[in-house]
Amino acid sequence: MGGIFRPCADPGGHMKAMILAAGKGTRVRPLTHELPKAMIPILGKPVMEYLIEHLARHGVTEIMANTSHQAARIEQYFGDGRRFGVNLGYSFEGHIQNGEIVPFALGSAGGMKHIQEFGGFFDDTTIVICGDAIIDLDLTAAVAEHKRRGALVSVITREVPWQEVPNYGVVVSDAEGRVRSFQEKPPVEEAKSNWISTGVYIFEPAALDLIPANRVYDIGGDLFPRLVAEGLPFHAQRHNFHWIDIGRVADYWQAVQRVMRHEVPGIRIPGREVRPGVWVGLNVKVDWETVTLRGPVYLASGSHVEQDCEIVGPTWIGHGSHIQRGARIVRSIIFEHTRVERDALFLEQIVCGDFCVNADGETRLRHIGGAIMPWSDARERAPLAC
Repeated sequence: MGGIFRPCADPGGHMKAMILAAGKGTRVRPLTHELPKAMIPILGKPVMEYLIEHLARHGVTEIMANTSHQAARIEQYFGDGRRFGVNLGYSFEGHIQNGEIVPFALGSAGGMKHIQEFGGFFDDTTIVICGDAIIDLDLTAAVAEHKRRGALVSVITREVPWQEVPNYGVVVSDAEGRVRSFQEKPPVEEAKSNWISTGVYIFEPAALDLIPANRVYDIGGDLFPRLVAEGLPFHAQRHNFHWIDIGRVADYWQAVQRVMRHEVPGIRIPGREVRPGVWVGLNVKVDWETVTLRGPVYLASGSHVEQDCEIVGPTWIGHGSHIQRGARIVRSIIFEHTRVERDALFLEQIVCGDFCVNADGETRLRHIGGAIMPWSDARERAPLAC
């Protein structure tokens, strides 16, 4: 299985993990209209799968995931985790109303408290990871540093450009790594630092006692400010590691572009390279004599590219997709089972289900009848078309 992995030493002790997967993924809409955020694919594999594989490589085999929005999609795909070499459990957040399941997320910290109140899962050092990023962090080293400092909670941080600060939680720490201030997504002019939380945390069980039960409570917005205010041992760590965030649609588009340009060590394009920069899955049908392919391009299994098409990379065509004659697709992501009609043009677009979204996250066109309208028709019928 592909993934961002480094060889690692024995973790040197029992660890557990929590994957935060209950959010609605509002910043990644419309990709999350039909998919939970943790199931958003990178080259056909859900982002949560990369996280589970990475935890397993570090000897972390007891993992809980909280679920809410589209919970069944996550649970049906991952099952009990045995095929990934882990023991995976779930905590659904919601209730039944008039015979219908109603999702109701409790917040990142509230979800952890719900698990703890139910069965006491968090009885040892726990790695907590947001389910919307791919990392190659040396978890073993991070936990060792957490314990060496005697931290109650540790947050893994990294530096970002100042203009990106409003998208993240901002961490201010002293020379010893003690967190002195935490700001949840502040405006640039109010930010005290450009070191931000990566959504990777390490918790000691006692930290769960600080989280109120039966209410929505957030790690960044509620728990972290309390840790700072009460002067508790809350530490920030700085590590050199790859962090592929897909918290927004623009992040997701950039992430796939980077992966396909081989800028992310450890993640390889699946399938077989049949031409320089062109990879295909099984049973792909392409009119090789008339189709122009400028890599990197990945055509997943069962995809069909008709005559006179042009595909310019980095572009990923999902499995079972049908690209009809004369279509032109440039630096785009086409999700599985999509039919692109004749002479359609896509430039830096993401096509997912019923939606076409540009690289900045703006929904430009809803396609009709399961097929993307041609560029000429779209301009006439939808002024904000792709």
